[in-house]
Amino acid sequence: QVQLVESGGGSVQAGGSLRLSCDASGYTAYFSSCMGWFRQAPGKEREGVAAVYTSGGRTYYTDAVKGRFTVSRDNAKKLVYLQINALKPEDTAMYYCAAKQAYCGDMLLVDDFTDWGQGTQVTVSS
Repeated sequence: QVQLVESGGGSVQAGGSLRLSCDASGYTAYFSSCMGWFRQAPGKEREGVAAVYTSGGRTYYTDAVKGRFTVSRDNAKKLVYLQINALKPEDTAMYYCAAKQAYCGDMLLVDDFTDWGQGTQVTVSS
């Protein structure tokens, strides 16, 4: 049963922007959960890039994306967003929404997240 559904990916040129969405309306443990965004490029490990704690809104960003990525949430709709600006070719990856019933903490570790979406592809051309 899929509880997290990503959308908003696509093919863009470097310098462009995208807003990814994660529909968590089917995720019953949404409140008081950390909603994270991860990405996985071909041949590379999955890495966490941003997260938001649904109750309170505290955010976390990995250093590589600070200043370009913005994570937010709409609790009324159970939607989580990832705004990506100034896209670079190295941002090309499958982007995943994930959740864990805990605070986000200082690091986003794949193994800590229990629920995952199917992913949405982001491709950036130079």
